[in-house]
Amino acid sequence: MMGLRKIEEPAAFGNVGVLMGGASGEREISLKGGNAVLSALQSRDVNAVGVDVGDRPMEALGGQHFDRMFIVVHGRGGEDGMLQGLLDSLKIPYTGSGLLGSALAMDKLKTKLCWRGMEIPTPPWWVLKDDDDIGRCIEKLGFPVIVKPALEGSSLGMSKAGTVDELMDAWSQASGFGCEVFAEAWIEGKEYTVGILDDTALPVIGLKTPREFYDFEAKYCSTTTEYICPCGLDRRAEQDVQTIALRSAHVLGVEGWCRADLLIDSSGKPWFIEVNTVPGMTDHSLVPMAARAAGMDFEELVWRILETSVECESSKTV
Repeated sequence: MMGLRKIEEPAAFGNVGVLMGGASGEREISLKGGNAVLSALQSRDVNAVGVDVGDRPMEALGGQHFDRMFIVVHGRGGEDGMLQGLLDSLKIPYTGSGLLGSALAMDKLKTKLCWRGMEIPTPPWWVLKDDDDIGRCIEKLGFPVIVKPALEGSSLGMSKAGTVDELMDAWSQASGFGCEVFAEAWIEGKEYTVGILDDTALPVIGLKTPREFYDFEAKYCSTTTEYICPCGLDRRAEQDVQTIALRSAHVLGVEGWCRADLLIDSSGKPWFIEVNTVPGMTDHSLVPMAARAAGMDFEELVWRILETSVECESSKTV
């Protein structure tokens, strides 16, 4: 990640397309966040229009001229490098990570392999491909575990398993998402998240939910989820978490902005879970919340994210 080129005048951005929607299970969240981003840009006189990419992004662009794109498309088809590759081929700069960083971060298994190579702590796991893997998984990880589809965001398809039958059911459910499935050792601890903007870690947010974990319901629907900022960690511990969060993003080639999620166990050890390269931008979303804690309102945050497309346009196009 590089230092931002500061933009003073909205006209310097040119014509901006706010890409939203898509065709993944996170479509409605994307539309909500995309429209919030669009309103914020227009409130600061940026010439921005919304584009629902659906499942045919090339057609959605419709021959329109754009100088850059603000990507708010989550999940497969938007956060996995596919959209980034299309924009690279069209030589249109965009916010956030390029093709490689997006693809690596979207794939939770590839993420964990990269992290293991760089000694970034992440919970042990076992890939579930056939019935034999159930026994091997139990032998390696024990119970409980959390079962995940490797290519989904917003905790879609994830479930906790504490018995063989629950593990089989969780595997069956996750397999319905059409990608690799793995079980991850359950870490008993507190959940945290770290927003990152242009190589700077924002204040850490603690998450507390009465549900089993911070799932889709807790993220977008529940009124009982608590967001704790200041997060409750002492200053040194928070700085350590922010430092590792930055490394976790760098290892994957993530650029511009992102959010790293982690757990901290009872001994104080952090365990990193995933990096989101297109974090949510709704009223429940965590990066806007962390930005507010850093003294940055939503409009300023959106402006600064858009600035990342200016700094990185030469390195992302082909």
